[in-house]
Amino acid sequence: MRNKWVSLTKKLLTVTSVLSLLLISSPASAQDGEALFKANCTACHKMDKKMIGPALKGTRASWAERTGSDEAIISWIKNSQGYMKETGDAYAKKLFEDYNKTVMTPMALSTDEVVAVLDYIESWEPKVADVSAAGEGSDGGGGSAESSGDPTLWLILVIVVLFVVFRVLWGVNRSIQNLNNQKEGDEPLPASDLFSEFIGFFVKNRIVSAIALLLIASYLGVLTWDMLNGIGVYEGYQPKQPIWFSHKIHAGQNGINCVYCHNSVEKGKSAGIPSVNICMNCHMGVQEGKVSGTKEIAKIYDAIGWDPDKLRYIEGYETKPIEWVRIHNLQDFVYFNHSQHVVVGKQECQTCHGPIEEMDEVYQYSDLTMGWCINCHRETDVSMDGNGYYESVHDELVEKYKGEGLETFKVEHIGGLECVKCHY
Repeated sequence: MRNKWVSLTKKLLTVTSVLSLLLISSPASAQDGEALFKANCTACHKMDKKMIGPALKGTRASWAERTGSDEAIISWIKNSQGYMKETGDAYAKKLFEDYNKTVMTPMALSTDEVVAVLDYIESWEPKVADVSAAGEGSDGGGGSAESSGDPTLWLILVIVVLFVVFRVLWGVNRSIQNLNNQKEGDEPLPASDLFSEFIGFFVKNRIVSAIALLLIASYLGVLTWDMLNGIGVYEGYQPKQPIWFSHKIHAGQNGINCVYCHNSVEKGKSAGIPSVNICMNCHMGVQEGKVSGTKEIAKIYDAIGWDPDKLRYIEGYETKPIEWVRIHNLQDFVYFNHSQHVVVGKQECQTCHGPIEEMDEVYQYSDLTMGWCINCHRETDVSMDGNGYYESVHDELVEKYKGEGLETFKVEHIGGLECVKCHY
């Protein structure tokens, strides 16, 4: 019995090994083709539109019709430059020239893997749009059209309803009193109106009138104080920009570093507005947005004079400035240096600008008032470890505050609360 089980186990192991080898050595499947396509082709190609390279749907058939097999297109995909040198194929050379002589990167793929990619391209079909979601994001902003409602309007509505209720109750009360007077044989109440009785009540009750006037004056004083404190404060300010640009997609989903676009943030006072050339570093190839489609990217092309069909700049085109609306703006008498905070202070952009990587449309997150800045300077530790700028400063501060036993220091300890540091 034991020998029988040993023999059966050996047979099972042999069959399993053979099947494993067959699976490992089998040609790449269509699913592998999709993975290979996404890993190697999507940076330069789309299935149904021109990008850096041509649209791929139907290319296999056109090459096979011209050459009679897949051999030529497989060689072209593996090494386009080598293929042109070896064959002198006029069609391949024209394709190379039509796309601005952009060299296709040689692909380190086996023949089976290239065939799997071609199979995937051949079987690809465009996705059918979801009609139920067609209206979403149609404004290009990706924002919700729902409104939370104005609380002031709700307050006015409540006051109106309460006034109507009070007016009805006042009338009912007068009617009941007149009925009682009639029953007792007394004279009916003299003709009057609600406003006259309201004023008469306060004339008769001077203490109540004084308290009411004091409350009203206090309320108006608070409103005036809030209004004065709000001058020059633009927290929540979100102007409409000439081009809808989503930081959520660029900085959040795509993980683009802020410094790539705002490249002066580490070098000078201002973070700077990215030039159109920086946009074109990506959008020469990326011609369609995830939310806005081609509408917003077309505005970039119109500003700089780029022909997305021919993939080249239009000769003699007069470029146009993109008139971005500034959101974060300090008063003229305030000095703020981005490089000082980002490079030396090692602060992230989110410290002042909030969760910028989550914003479809940027708005002013912090109020950027003097009190806000001072609180930050009182609460933020100075980053001195490995920061050559503060090596000597740290020793001086330890000596200065040795009586308090401080080893770590806030920005206020290095002069962060001195008026002349921020004001001219």
